[in-house]
Amino acid sequence: MNKPKIFIDGEAGTTGLQIYSRLNERDDIELVSIAASKRKDADERAKLLNCVDVAILCLPDDAAREAVSLVNSSQVKILDASTAYRTAQGWVYGFPEMNPGQRDKIANAQFVSNPGCYPTGFLACVRPLIAQGILPTSFPVTINAVSGYSGGGKSLIQKYDSFHEQQKSATSDYPFGIYGLQFGHKHVKEMHQHSGLASPPLFIPAVGDFEQGMLVQIPLPLWTLDNPPSGEEIHQAIAQYYQGEKFVQVAPFNNPSLLRDGTFLDATAVNGTNIVQVFVFANDNTQEALLVARLDNLGKGASGAAVQNLNIMLGLPEELGL
Repeated sequence: MNKPKIFIDGEAGTTGLQIYSRLNERDDIELVSIAASKRKDADERAKLLNCVDVAILCLPDDAAREAVSLVNSSQVKILDASTAYRTAQGWVYGFPEMNPGQRDKIANAQFVSNPGCYPTGFLACVRPLIAQGILPTSFPVTINAVSGYSGGGKSLIQKYDSFHEQQKSATSDYPFGIYGLQFGHKHVKEMHQHSGLASPPLFIPAVGDFEQGMLVQIPLPLWTLDNPPSGEEIHQAIAQYYQGEKFVQVAPFNNPSLLRDGTFLDATAVNGTNIVQVFVFANDNTQEALLVARLDNLGKGASGAAVQNLNIMLGLPEELGL
């Protein structure tokens, strides 16, 4: 039996390298690579894109659109890791756990968009509550999130590595900073469309001086609702939604045992995995709650999710290579 052929267009980038390292260890697929000297050769790329079973695009948005335009075979499946098609018609959103039946859509699709890292954490927390009517679609959602600097790609990685090398220190002059202060971050449209919210969430991202890891926080002022749910009800709704899922873990409600020194929620605790953890903290007396997702921005937030989606697209067990 022939092994499925996989081509990673953009395998030299941050996400591409991570996907390649995961797939290169497997003997159930055949990786097809392009010579370094021909990475910008449209004819060579078109040849490879059209001769494989699945092409994984790890490219900037415009380059991803160009790659899709080069595909003329209806037999080739495309998995795009850029933001170019995450809200596009005709493309299936590659978050298998997001909705019942999402896996089947991914399995049967020719075109699948790999989710962003911040949206993965956000949707893991909010989508179950909107889908089950625990939160109204009109709820004004805000998101405060921090990612390791690898989320900024090669340029930001090099900048932080340079800081550390120059100062001979594990920390830099830029330990933490918020950005996206013009609002309209490119992930907001994706978050809005796939959450079921009536209005876009207010999103403030940040970068920290650690390479990998991510915390996505959604505060819930439940006192604004006429009939606010309790913290237990919120937790139970999320836990039931993800019951039996391998890669979404719902932590026990209000449990300090998962906090460092019983106080701090560490952003890096699930690095190297394809897991997103969801936490619910709440105080029913003040009618306040906090949802938090913790994930590896290069794992479930990028390359791990891509490998999971690839497995689904090929009809293989999801956990292969993960």
